[in-house]
Order: sequence, then structure tokens, then C-alpha cells
Amino acid sequence: MKIILAEEDIRRIIVRITHEIIEKNKGTKNIVMIGIKRRGDFVAQRIAEQIRKSEGKKIPIGAVDINLYRDDLQLVAEAPIIEGTDIGFDINKKIVILVDDVLFTGRTVRAAIEEIQDFGRPRVIQLAVLIDRGHRELPIQADYVGKKLPTSMNEIVDVHLKEVDGVDRVMLHLKGRNKETQSKAKSRITMAAPDKPKVRQLTITDKNEP
Repeated sequence: MKIILAEEDIRRIIVRITHEIIEKNKGTKNIVMIGIKRRGDFVAQRIAEQIRKSEGKKIPIGAVDINLYRDDLQLVAEAPIIEGTDIGFDINKKIVILVDDVLFTGRTVRAAIEEIQDFGRPRVIQLAVLIDRGHRELPIQADYVGKKLPTSMNEIVDVHLKEVDGVDRVMLHLKGRNKETQSKAKSRITMAAPDKPKVRQLTITDKNEP
């Protein structure tokens, strides 16, 4: 097991990504943030808080919960399952910053983008990730990357955040070598109940519009 990022490293990354978002978009106007649970949403909250401190602007934050597929732990199902969506604001013509902890194959991000588009038509969707570990299966790239980390397919990138794990760190280890990660992985596998409704707005933009 190897520690890739410590608490101070993660703090610096959050600050840097915040400044990159502000610079790329020439301010914070029309920016909203949506995090992919269960750690991407906390990264999004930290970036939003940093924007508030830096620019004095409160950014709307939403979340999408995708189960049975986590890029960081390689729990691959036939397709990602959308467990629930919490987007309590208008995203039409907005700059949506989609945030996740680890970018791997791109399948989780694609599922999140498709879910977001059911809620409206953003002006643009930009992707921010704490770790980009490579091995893409889809043509998806992040606009903001905390750290690019070359990995092999038999390695696991394990992100710990204080909000969930009580500590901030990113670790790299071989599959099957970390019992804590295996236990955490099992706890993430929760089948979506077939009768569980998804949270949606009543007004949905027609996808067939030009």
C-alpha cells in the first residue's frame, strides 16, 4: 500500500481546482456544481466552499448517486444504476461542474451526464476529478484534474475523505491486498429497489430539440 496524497495535498488540489474553474469560466456567474456520490459530492462541497471564500459567491450544489459501479474500486456491473438524484435548482443554460473523486473507464461519468441532461439543457458540462487513473473505455476527459496517476488494472485507487472516512488521503494498492477497502467496497453494493422512485423535476427539456 502506498499513500499517494495526504491531507495537505488534497487541500492544495481543492484550492488549485477552484482557481482553475474561476479562471476558465471568467468568474462564477451561472456556475452550479453536481457531485457523484459518495465522495465526489463531498469534493464538490469543498470546491464550492472555496469559491465562497475566494469570490464571496454561494454556488448551488446537487448530487447524483450511481450504484453498482465505482471507478475507484472496479465494481463493474453491466451498467451503472442511478439510485437517486438531488438537483434542486434549474440547470438550463448553466455551467455545470460535475465532480467525482476518481476518473477511470468513464462509465460512471457518462451515466451521470445522461442523468443530468434529463433535468435540463446546461450550457456546458465540465468535469473535475481528484484523481485521473487512466484506462478510459469512453472518450471522456476531465477539464480539471487534481493528480494524474498512472496505474495498472490490478491496482486500486482508494480515496478517503474526512466526511466519510474520518481522514483525508489517497492510497494505491493491489487488488485483494487491503481488507479495509474490500469491506468498504462490499458496503457500497446496494441494489436499487425496483419500486424506488427517482427524484426528477416535472419539466424536462425535450432532448430532440436542435
